[in-house]
Amino acid sequence: MSRYFLMLAMVVSGSLPCSIGWAGGAATVGISVPAAQQVSLDQIDHAAWDLLLGKYCDSRGYVNYQAWHQSKQDRQSLDHYLSHLSRGNPLRPAASTAKLAFWINAYNGVTIQGILREYPTTSIRNHTAKLFGYNIWDDLLLHVGNRTYSLNQMEHEVLRKMNEPRIHFAIVCASIGCPPLLNEAYSAENLESQLTSNTKRFFADREKFRYDVAKQRVEVSPILKWFAEDFGANRAAQLRTIAPYLPDQAAQTLASSGQATVSYLSYDWKLNDQSQK
Repeated sequence: MSRYFLMLAMVVSGSLPCSIGWAGGAATVGISVPAAQQVSLDQIDHAAWDLLLGKYCDSRGYVNYQAWHQSKQDRQSLDHYLSHLSRGNPLRPAASTAKLAFWINAYNGVTIQGILREYPTTSIRNHTAKLFGYNIWDDLLLHVGNRTYSLNQMEHEVLRKMNEPRIHFAIVCASIGCPPLLNEAYSAENLESQLTSNTKRFFADREKFRYDVAKQRVEVSPILKWFAEDFGANRAAQLRTIAPYLPDQAAQTLASSGQATVSYLSYDWKLNDQSQK
């Protein structure tokens, strides 16, 4: 029996939910832009995204998905912003800060778009099928320049290769365990201060970082385990990388020593939804 008909039989029998999406159900956002109309990432304007974040994202990084979902005008505004991103050509010369800001905003914008497509929902993990069906991280594609990019491709093939570990405290998977979503767009001009501020904000949250000087122990978000190599070649180097962003001198000294033992906190996959707080 073919895989398709096997799954169909499971649905009919009630052993598989009827709401499952079939494999190959990719969705594309943005638009295909002729090469002659593409521009450098320096020329992409993130003002529309800035306005939307200011309207729907609060100071904690929680999003009013319900209101955004109900606003036809602002959902169209997000569509138009993502189509504007499609004009960017990553192969054209651009400042490194403009490139980083572009891809961070693109990742976060596509993630929000993906949640709004599914809302109401309680977690992005409801939409990350591993074997069959739609996986938001692989199947929601943004046109940029001459190709499309999934969220996983933006993260692993583009952003992580830019050798800036603080991207892990800027890109947001719409979950409480993520770094807080900044309620403004990242920009080339303000990128350094924005990355520094949001990284410090991440480690100031006791759900994401704790330490005990007497026991020479730190507890950190599993983000530091999943992407350990981005922070250094070994545990000591990784602790030294995060040390400047820790909440006080005692924590910074402990991490800088490279001697602390490390354990990992749980990750909260619940949606960063204002209605849930």
